[in-house]
Amino acid sequence: MTDHSAATVAGITPAPGARLEPDAIGAAQDTIIGMASSAPAATVGLTFAGLAVTAAYGGGLILLLTAIPMLVIANAYRRLNLWKANTGASFEWVGRAINPYLGFLTGWLMIAAYIIGTTAEVLILGPSVLAVFGSSSTNTWAYVGIGVAMGLIMLVIAVVGIKLTARVQVSMAAVEYLILVGLAIAGLVWVLSHHPGSVPITKGWFSLSGVGGKGDAVSAFLAAVFVYGGWDGTLYVNEEVKHRRVNPGRAAILAVALLAIIYTLSQVGFQGVLSPTKLAAAAQNATTGTGIVLGARIVYGMASYRVLPEFLGTVSRRYATPIVSSIVVGLLIIVLSAVYFLATSVQNAFNDVIAVTGFLFSIFYILTALAAMTYYRRRITGSTWDFVAVGVLPLAAAGFLGWVFVLSFSRATWSQRWSLIGIVLAGLVLLVVARYVLHSAFFQIPRESEEIRGHRKTGRH
Repeated sequence: MTDHSAATVAGITPAPGARLEPDAIGAAQDTIIGMASSAPAATVGLTFAGLAVTAAYGGGLILLLTAIPMLVIANAYRRLNLWKANTGASFEWVGRAINPYLGFLTGWLMIAAYIIGTTAEVLILGPSVLAVFGSSSTNTWAYVGIGVAMGLIMLVIAVVGIKLTARVQVSMAAVEYLILVGLAIAGLVWVLSHHPGSVPITKGWFSLSGVGGKGDAVSAFLAAVFVYGGWDGTLYVNEEVKHRRVNPGRAAILAVALLAIIYTLSQVGFQGVLSPTKLAAAAQNATTGTGIVLGARIVYGMASYRVLPEFLGTVSRRYATPIVSSIVVGLLIIVLSAVYFLATSVQNAFNDVIAVTGFLFSIFYILTALAAMTYYRRRITGSTWDFVAVGVLPLAAAGFLGWVFVLSFSRATWSQRWSLIGIVLAGLVLLVVARYVLHSAFFQIPRESEEIRGHRKTGRH
């Protein structure tokens, strides 16, 4: 089984020193990056209220059940990373195991999900920061100023290096999760103590149909995918993690498991404190946020194969980070967030784009699960364990997400449907440019699968 960097595999020889820094962070830091990519503050502040309303207080059960296919898909990521540990991750795995054109579209959906998700997170910074200082101001320029300032800080951290990013993420995650868990436990104690104004726990909290049978399980499952989305961030920094073929996959599984515990506890704790009326008022928007660091590394991984302009694959010799892609992704997020506040005519359209982020994560999670099955297909008939672990479970997880996707899409508004269709069409346009303008050799790569020769397993090229 071979293992090369994205640039080397593509036949591009990086300049000396112009490589991402190997062995820069450990498995624990990578796990924190995956958890932080799920944006705990934004998730709790915006998504949990909507999930509680949609599931009619059955959100805890929905989150626990959604964790099962998430863990299965995280294991698919782990297996594929053992094969090829490159920052493009699913872009390359799907491209080499199934089809390079489908691989490109997978990479595009990953980029779109992370940029849209991070922009959505930046949008709440202005109101949130002002609220902390006791201000209820709705000044547009204040929102823009705070968003731009925080965006630039995020960008500088992303450019300076993965070690600084990891330190910042660990520090922020420690504070956020301690506060989150503490408040959730306090809320749960408040509910169990039957304080006035709290919502009592009933059997409906442990039902897919929720309290009074008013829950919408399908929409709630999509919201839960939205909540978990981002744990795969552990894989996009794999070239900079110690034991890069092994640790990122393990970190992904651990991140999902920890998120399942924390988010379920938080959902149950918080939803009992707010009345149905207050929950409905708080559920006007739902989103998740991710980071410039991860989006930039996906772009870098794809640019290394020249399916995106080659300059996006430039690595800083001083900081050993993908400096150009980091700047492009960071500035794009800053500009989009500013335009949202300054050009009110586009707000509804952008809200529709944000609303389909859960669909984007579902699609590339499904494709990654199928890529793992396809690449390791010879194992499926090797033993009962492999039949289940490599065949049945990934197929079931992909099927579950596919079921949620189809039913949710059929219920989405037409503006949301067209938003998703527009994102896919934009990807197709970029695909044509990559194939016929950039002339990327990626589209000529042969399909690969694991070959089993006796007890030795190698990649076929």
